[in-house]
Amino acid sequence: MSVETSPVLSIIVPTYNERDRLPELVQAIFAAYASESLNAELVIVDDNSPDGTGALADDLARDHNIRVVHRAGKLGLGTAVIEGFDAARAPIVGVIDADMSHPPMLLPRMLAIMRQADADAVVASRYIPGGGTRNWPATRLLMSRLACLLARGLTPVADATSGFFLIRRDIARGVSISAGGFKICLELLVRGRPERVVEVPYVFVGRTAGESKMNVKEALGYIVQLRALHRFRRGHPRAARIYQRLTAEELRQAPG
Repeated sequence: MSVETSPVLSIIVPTYNERDRLPELVQAIFAAYASESLNAELVIVDDNSPDGTGALADDLARDHNIRVVHRAGKLGLGTAVIEGFDAARAPIVGVIDADMSHPPMLLPRMLAIMRQADADAVVASRYIPGGGTRNWPATRLLMSRLACLLARGLTPVADATSGFFLIRRDIARGVSISAGGFKICLELLVRGRPERVVEVPYVFVGRTAGESKMNVKEALGYIVQLRALHRFRRGHPRAARIYQRLTAEELRQAPG
């Protein structure tokens, strides 16, 4: 009889009305895991999607190593991620969007880089050499670049608003977030205070199905979040940081 071993990686996918893309995402993530023979899991956190995303996630969990967390309603992306971290079993956790805007095949390489660099976090970045965006309206790109610029006083990470990253689970679970919005990476970088961070390039692809979660309420919430994080920073002097950016060529040469 085989003995079950704990996964080495848990990827969190917050969902709300993502039924159209979820099967494709699940297939792509587990294909990425299989390409490097990774014992890894997926944690889907659904905010009671009216389109049946949660029920579909339960069906997919019958055939894959998936844990499903059902929440009572739309409670915010940040809190969904934190609940996913609590449900995860691996020592390294990560986040990926449900709409295929992030490349799942990059996950094994991000994990390999994290191990190789003995990093606390690896952030996939649109805004370093080798990174970029496709199929994204100019207004959305401008807002995203502005959001990252406003965060530069808090972290050297160029794409601090990235929704695609890995982090040590013990750091992530020790963070009490104040923002229920979508800038969970920035929240973890500031409040979690990881000492060694690696940023790697990737190309973000704008969604072709479903609706964007960005709206005016989220944008205003980001301003409130920035103020809270600056107050936190003043009360917690900046610790020593080791920050590294990989080029696209270095990323291609990395294992995974």
